[in-house]
Amino acid sequence: MRVLVVDDSTLFRKVVRDVLATIPGVEVVGVATNGKLALEKIEQLQPDLLTLDIEMPELDGLGVLRHLKDQPSAPGAIMLSALTEKGAKLTNEALALGAFDFILKPNGKTIADNTKQLYTDLLPRVSAFRTSRRVSAQQPTPVATHENNFPANAGQPKVCLIGISTGGPAALAKLLPSISADYPLPIIIVQHMPAVFTRKLAESLNEHCKLNVHEIEDGMTIDAGNVYIAPGGKQTQVVAGFPHATLKVTDDPPENHCKPSVDYLFRHAAQVYRGKMLAIIMTGMGNDGTESCRQLRSLGATVVAQDEASSVVYGMPRSIVESGLASAVCPLDGIANKMNELTRGQLLCR
Repeated sequence: MRVLVVDDSTLFRKVVRDVLATIPGVEVVGVATNGKLALEKIEQLQPDLLTLDIEMPELDGLGVLRHLKDQPSAPGAIMLSALTEKGAKLTNEALALGAFDFILKPNGKTIADNTKQLYTDLLPRVSAFRTSRRVSAQQPTPVATHENNFPANAGQPKVCLIGISTGGPAALAKLLPSISADYPLPIIIVQHMPAVFTRKLAESLNEHCKLNVHEIEDGMTIDAGNVYIAPGGKQTQVVAGFPHATLKVTDDPPENHCKPSVDYLFRHAAQVYRGKMLAIIMTGMGNDGTESCRQLRSLGATVVAQDEASSVVYGMPRSIVESGLASAVCPLDGIANKMNELTRGQLLCR
């Protein structure tokens, strides 16, 4: 896989290039110091993937993505972002423009520390990108839709839970604005992201949605008409209460290397709602959410998985499908309709 490193920092160009050179099957075909040069080198070198700094002179990373957005053979991009308010805002914009994923620029005390962190963060994303490109060049693997695979003890759901990771911000930007203002369930989302980034994501989504979108704060009540996004770097619980359940933010350790974790939220939600839940697992790396969905299914909850063709990375939903936990498998543009059908009882009369 051919990679072009784009960064205005001499140090980061070297560190990223050195890290990529250690990944089997990856060839660093060049570097660029700003977005304008990057576009020239993309045309000359035809890379498959960019590592792309956001803030650069002459043309920034967002400008590069805008130029590439409508090109069918454009390379993918993994953004390198700073853990700041501005960095979070710009990164969410980059993801909305089609960037594959992002990593945080490390700020360790030594080059060795930064190199190790970059390798840890880049390796799974480069591997996931390679897999996604290979899959997109083929026909998606056929999967059974399991349209009648509903739990025998399914009940009318009282909450909708969504677990999502790589490709999530862009997917949520399509899904949530299509949900009507009278959708009767509160929606609670775990999107794998660091602190600050989830707040900026919630603010961006709230501008385009009929429902109210919030980053979760400790003690929030769970009410219909609202979408709650778990805060990055924390874990979120659902706590029983009267007349409404509430949300509790904790500093419990990661699960599945994730904080926030889908399994963590779903498992705690099951203690309150039992089987009266609709769970949706969408695009993302890994298998976070599979074990908790197994528990949810045993309680009578309904589980929906995003399909392979519309997933940026078919990891989390694939795990749900291959484990036999999916009641339905839907393309991204069909999930809102499926939510309505399941929530309003049209498919519960099996």
